Amino acid sequence: MSASGGTKAIVAALAANLAIAVAKFVAFLFSGSSSMLAESVHSLADSGNQGLLLLGGKKAQREATPQHPFGYGRERYIYAFLVSIVLFSVGGMFAIYEGYEKIKHPHEIEAWYWPVGVLVFAIIAETFSFRTAIKESNAIRGGLSWKEFVRRAKAPELPVVLLEDLGALVGLILALGGVSVALATGDGIWDGIGTLCIGVLLIVIAIVLAAETKSLLLGEAAGVDEVKRIEEAVVDGETVTRLIHMRTLHLGPEELLVAAKIAVQHDDTATEVAAAINAAEERIRAAVPIARVIYLEPDIYSESAASAGLNPAKSPGGDAH
Repeated sequence: MSASGGTKAIVAALAANLAIAVAKFVAFLFSGSSSMLAESVHSLADSGNQGLLLLGGKKAQREATPQHPFGYGRERYIYAFLVSIVLFSVGGMFAIYEGYEKIKHPHEIEAWYWPVGVLVFAIIAETFSFRTAIKESNAIRGGLSWKEFVRRAKAPELPVVLLEDLGALVGLILALGGVSVALATGDGIWDGIGTLCIGVLLIVIAIVLAAETKSLLLGEAAGVDEVKRIEEAVVDGETVTRLIHMRTLHLGPEELLVAAKIAVQHDDTATEVAAAINAAEERIRAAVPIARVIYLEPDIYSESAASAGLNPAKSPGGDAH
């Protein structure tokens, strides 16, 4: 997995979640707090999610095969989508079930110092994990806002870890609030309410993750800046006079397919056209290094045909040759 895949952030989150899961489960055994049980399952699910992200990154590095000529870069999107399903089912739905049961059959929290102590420890550990994810993200997000970064990032790992860590921190605060109010009032129903809130939070985050990774799975184009750089690089004004139309597609986070129809001089020889295409490909790769698969089709530009619009099927030469 490349550096942009946020391996450091994933490993930091995995280590934190494994330690926190054990601590929360021990606290549940001693206190009987449903918030602690829900949070321990949440941390265990998060640990499994980070394992899925690491596995997806490893599988995505496989070489292309005749059956998969464009490689396995999208494996990372598939495993990120699986993370959203695990977070929804194992984390969110389990917490909602536990919260409902605790509200229906409340009981007092025993050995209060266990859940409170573990929650404070967990908040500190998750803060360090979240800080690592933020630091890794800041290195690549540029001037994008956090919302834009989550929506536009082509590498799914960092947005997933960021949202997981954010959800974990808010969930811990909710759990601490539920336990504290339950201890203060002597009414265990507040512990159940806290658990229920954790479940709703996890489901919301899972839905956001699923929506974003679904878009990546369906196939997203290059970013606006990358498209602009490609458009500027492909035309040299001499052998390639115009970009007629272009389509881009991410084959993986760090691999881009570029397919374009370019205008060449009507009196160019086949040798000159071939040289122009090769030169255009070199300029594109220099401008956008992740543009690794490039298909350029030469054509003669026609004003009347161009008025058909941007639809490749209606552009100059867009019909079957």
